Amino acid sequence: MGFLDTLLGRSKPVKPDLDRLFALPTAAVTLEAAAGFTPTGLGSVCFRAPEGGAFARLQRDVQELLDADEGPAVEFSTDDYGYTWLLARHAPEDLPGLVTDLHAVNATLEAGGFGPHLLCSLVGFQGPDGRRLALVYLYKRGTFYPFAPLPGDRRDNALELEVRGAVGADLPFEDDLGRWFPVWGAPGL
Repeated sequence: MGFLDTLLGRSKPVKPDLDRLFALPTAAVTLEAAAGFTPTGLGSVCFRAPEGGAFARLQRDVQELLDADEGPAVEFSTDDYGYTWLLARHAPEDLPGLVTDLHAVNATLEAGGFGPHLLCSLVGFQGPDGRRLALVYLYKRGTFYPFAPLPGDRRDNALELEVRGAVGADLPFEDDLGRWFPVWGAPGL
């Protein structure tokens, strides 16, 4: 970054650091101790699927990589905005395995040249009272934020701020609250 960039207030964008996903199991322990939320065993990766044979092959490779012998561990779906979601399932107590799978999907897409198409990854949690929560990783920012949906397309902002306070030392949180985008109906939530 040059002198003129500094004067004009420009900054270089943060590079994605997929290894930050591996901090989720530690954050989950903190989250359970602080707020009683436990992993559901569901996680997903969201991306804009480009057209073409190369991507279709890569998608098949990802599915084969993650599918278990006892049946599919991965499901693909498309949301109302045209984004593709890959849902991965693990036993709730196998959060490290789920995170490893999500990291593998992101790394495979990135290595295949589809990094610019990645939007986010999330891991689902459930509270003792049945409330749902996701810790969302923004690929292009390299940061996390909590998303706590309520019925009727509303958010539990107080819970989201409580979660940030509880696990903020374990994960790099997105400082700009305007980037805490809702992911209504996301698979894994």
